[in-house]
Amino acid sequence: MTKILIVDDERDVELLFRQKFRKEVRSGLLELAFAFSGSEALRLLDSEHPPEVVYVFSDINMPGMTGLELLEKIKRQFPAINVSMISAYGDTENFKKAMDSGAREFFTKPIDFDSLRKEIGKIINQE
Repeated sequence: MTKILIVDDERDVELLFRQKFRKEVRSGLLELAFAFSGSEALRLLDSEHPPEVVYVFSDINMPGMTGLELLEKIKRQFPAINVSMISAYGDTENFKKAMDSGAREFFTKPIDFDSLRKEIGKIINQE
């Protein structure tokens, strides 16, 4: 089973992801975890040795720790974890910062769940 962590300060994102990946979760392919801040995400990753999460999908614009700051911390502490960023703005500055910091992929809102499903499929097949 592949465990992915979705990090977003908007709590309705959890319901959206649970609906979009209901089949994968039910069939035991995916386990979804949620954090609503960067610091909560790091606490969750720190609580498992080694972390079970293989893919983090994080919003960039969050109060407190931004998604880009979270990306840098995850890449420093857990280099094997894949991280993709999501932003409401497809701005090139954030895209460049995210990719330079080691992001695997960059998505813009509204999320293209078909693209995300393909991305997760690639990661599942690497395990």
